[in-house]
Amino acid sequence: MKLLLIGNGYLGQAVAREFRDSGWEVDAVSLSGGDGSIACDVSDRKQVEALKDENAMPDFIVHCAASGRGGAEAYRRVYVDGCRLLTEVFSEVPLLFTSSSSVYAQTDGSIVTEESETEPSRETGELLLQAESLVLESGGIVARLAGIYGPERSVILKKFLSGEAVIEEDGRRFLNQIHRDDAARAILHLAVPQPRFGVFNVSDSTPISQRECYEKLSELFIRPVPPTGPRDLNRKRGWTHKQVSNEKLRESGWEPRFPSFFDAVRSIEPTLK
Repeated sequence: MKLLLIGNGYLGQAVAREFRDSGWEVDAVSLSGGDGSIACDVSDRKQVEALKDENAMPDFIVHCAASGRGGAEAYRRVYVDGCRLLTEVFSEVPLLFTSSSSVYAQTDGSIVTEESETEPSRETGELLLQAESLVLESGGIVARLAGIYGPERSVILKKFLSGEAVIEEDGRRFLNQIHRDDAARAILHLAVPQPRFGVFNVSDSTPISQRECYEKLSELFIRPVPPTGPRDLNRKRGWTHKQVSNEKLRESGWEPRFPSFFDAVRSIEPTLK
């Protein structure tokens, strides 16, 4: 079995490991072609067609490329145009697109499922929904990922340890996260032994309030609780307050190895230095 992996970054490399460990051959694709990947701009039809012509036909495609920290134009190119071309050029191959739980814009602290309303406040969120629609209309899979953390990466823990963390207002805002390796395992689970089509939230099992998170971290690392301040209205994902449910994914047979952020912080902390 062969996987065509679009995106060879932090998550993509973990996805590649999971598939290879399961006996798959993996062709990784990136814009630059670094780290042994195939160079291809998935927003360019000629390059995507060449990707198909020059490589063996894959059995499954995962699109988990990053936007390169770009804004709406980068989202449109990488996600909307990329998904459109992949579904058109590889029309016979199942495609899984890693979207984001930021498409849920709830601010009332409610539990959100795959059936919940999606009305993102940012144009980037609307573009993710456009890409999702293209994938679902082609019979594919959408994995809505919570905030990814893992070895060498945790914005929350890094800010706390550096003293830059601030508890926004009363700290009620829920944080929804997923360990990188659990996300990679979820993607493999949705692909084998047969693709599980539709929309799936990929989040851990323990949404935690910002205040609860920082108070627990202060206990674990014996440091002061961060000060309070105004909410950050410039967050890339927008300001939301919701609890992302992973019940549908768990009912399909997946379970996170790190059900809570606190299950992983001790192992992650040394990697951030």
